[in-house]
Amino acid sequence: MVGFVPPRIEERLQQLAELDPEWLDLQERLRAHAIYPACMDQKTVQIILFAILVNQKSDAAVIHGLAARRAGASWEEMQAAVNLAYLFGGTSCANRGAEFLAAIRRREGDTERQE
Repeated sequence: MVGFVPPRIEERLQQLAELDPEWLDLQERLRAHAIYPACMDQKTVQIILFAILVNQKSDAAVIHGLAARRAGASWEEMQAAVNLAYLFGGTSCANRGAEFLAAIRRREGDTERQE
């Protein structure tokens, strides 16, 4: 969905492919089942994941934020997700959410300059 594999995920995939390919297959099937529900479009899924990760203050929020944007999420929808995270996580979520949105804007700008 974002067009690249983040380094942490790439490491996990390489390690498990070598050491336990069956476990890798199980993990990936479970992830795919959760991330591609028949009842939701990808824009909705990615905005939800973005909000959850903002609430957790996880750097992975940027990856899912990029995916949400590629799936058609507007900046207003992205800010609304940060606002929801703020309700349960407080000002630190609002601050990290602003950082994440700025990082997504930069990444999109970098992509636009390369095309």
